[in-house]
Amino acid sequence: MKRFVIGAVSALVLGASAAGAADYPSKEIQGVIQWGAGGSTDTVMRSVTPHAEEALGGTVVMQNMTGGVGAIALNHVAGQAADGYTLLMGAENPLLYKVMGLGDKDYSDFTPISILARGTPILVANPDAPFDDYAGMMAYINDNPGELRMGATGPGGLPSVVTAMINTVEGKMDVISVPYDGDGPALTALQGGAIDVMPAVLGAAIEGIRAGKMKPLAIFDVAANDKLPEVPPVTDFNDAYNTYLPWGPFFGVFVKKGTPDDVVAKLADAYAKGAENPAFVELMDNRGFSMMGISGAEAEAFLSKWQQGTTWLLQDAGLTKASPEDFGIARP
Repeated sequence: MKRFVIGAVSALVLGASAAGAADYPSKEIQGVIQWGAGGSTDTVMRSVTPHAEEALGGTVVMQNMTGGVGAIALNHVAGQAADGYTLLMGAENPLLYKVMGLGDKDYSDFTPISILARGTPILVANPDAPFDDYAGMMAYINDNPGELRMGATGPGGLPSVVTAMINTVEGKMDVISVPYDGDGPALTALQGGAIDVMPAVLGAAIEGIRAGKMKPLAIFDVAANDKLPEVPPVTDFNDAYNTYLPWGPFFGVFVKKGTPDDVVAKLADAYAKGAENPAFVELMDNRGFSMMGISGAEAEAFLSKWQQGTTWLLQDAGLTKASPEDFGIARP
């Protein structure tokens, strides 16, 4: 009798789980964006999600949750049920949390639904800055130590990685670092004159460049970008950057590890279809983003390789709190 009761209960649980997965989504899904409004991550997620909603047949309510270089949003999602009703809409930063001493969780605690796209870093300046290119900026820093105000988004953000590259290649810059909650607020501050220079992703800065509200100094890549062909790659100024480039940020949708496989599959399919929408593809292309649209094992391999290369760059630049080796991250 006892075996029968246990078996019946198990069957009920399995049946409820299967029904829940089949009915997914049966309520609103929460989409937690790691960064503030107007930045590159916010733009990508708010552009693709309406198209994913159509394919999913559900509603994703998005909210910006800033702070801790994205760690507050990540920890919030990690604390929710692994049921597919809370999505983390993030960028690359969590892969650096452990070595930067920002937390003990990263994307290994999550399942990637889709790595949607990657971006190209660019260095931009206020239009009134007394230099017009990368070489001019470096000369200004050398002649005016401690005066240039450079925007930042905290340890592990794109600006910190680009700054680490510059310091490694050129020697440590004597500048004032001004922190912001994401590249959106930082680029707004740049246009208003609160800071002089900002490392950012091309997709977030390109409209401001086209409008003349900021001026590009260099593309952080090994070749010019066809969206701004007149802007030289930083390797034109110093070929030592070839050691670290190409490199770039990325944008992805994640769920807590342990989310049922069929729920993950539904979400992955919905975001794959959303990313194929012509309006989204056109937006991303116009802003200089490179489409990826990868999930599953391919996404896991991409995340692992990105983490290896970037954590060791920061380690060699002396910016980490702990060695990547401490977390089993092998040198590439």
